[in-house]
Amino acid sequence: MRENPVKRRLQEGGRSFGTMVMEFGTTGVARLADNAGAEFVLFDMEHTAWSMETIRGLVATCGCTGAVPFVRIPTAEYHFAARVLDAGALGVMAPMIDDADQARSLAGFCRYPLTGRRGAAFGVAHDDYRTEEPLEEKMRQANDRTLVIAQIESPWGVRNAPEIAAVKGIDVLWIGQFDLANFSGRPGLFDHPDYLAAEDEVRRACEAEGKALGRLAATAEEARELLDKGYRILAVGLDLDLYRRHLGEALAAVREQRP
Repeated sequence: MRENPVKRRLQEGGRSFGTMVMEFGTTGVARLADNAGAEFVLFDMEHTAWSMETIRGLVATCGCTGAVPFVRIPTAEYHFAARVLDAGALGVMAPMIDDADQARSLAGFCRYPLTGRRGAAFGVAHDDYRTEEPLEEKMRQANDRTLVIAQIESPWGVRNAPEIAAVKGIDVLWIGQFDLANFSGRPGLFDHPDYLAAEDEVRRACEAEGKALGRLAATAEEARELLDKGYRILAVGLDLDLYRRHLGEALAAVREQRP
C-alpha cells in the first residue's frame, strides 16, 4: 500500500506544503502540482459540484505522482469519509468541526476496527487492487497512513479546540479563515484582534497535543507569515485563484507595453 510521507513528516514535527484544487478537475492537475513541488493535493467537495465519481478519477491521477491525495468532504458523515478513502484518498478533511464528539466520529469513520468503524472493502483502489497481503496488516497500514483533518471554522470550534485536538485520530486542526471570520461577525477581517485571538487559541491547542495547525495560504508571502505563526501544513494557492491572479498579472504587463 502507498505510504503517506506527509503524515509521517507532521508526526515528526516537520512541515508540509501542497495545494488545493476545486475548479480544474482535469487528468493533469495532480501531475502539474507534483511537477511544481506540491507534496499533497487537496481536492474539494464542499464548495464544488464534484461527484464521488469525479473525485475517484482525480484521486487516481495522483497514483503516478509524488503528490499525496487528500479530499475535503462536504460534511463529517460516514458515507463521504469512507468512500473517498476507498477511492484511494490518503487523508480526509471535514468542515465545521465544532466539538470533540464530532471529531471522534470523524476519526472513527476513517479507521478500521477496533480503532474505528470503517467498513471493509479490500482488493479495491485504496489497497492498489492487491489481494495477497493479510487483511490485518492492510487495516493496520491504512489506519496508520490516513491523515484526518478537522476544520475549525466557528467560535464554538475555537472554544472546543483543546478537546478537539486531544481526540485520538485527529491529526490536524485546519483553520477555515473565511468562515471563522464570518461566524465571528468580522467578515474578511483577518487582522482583527478577535480573529487573531481565536487563531492563537487553536494554535495553542495544537501545540499542547502535538497536532499540526493548517490553513490555506493564498500567496507565498502569506504562507511565510503563517509559518512564523506556527502553522505546519499549508495548501499554498487555490487553483482558480492562481489562474486568475497570474493571468491578470500577465495581461496587465502586456497592456503596459507601448505599441
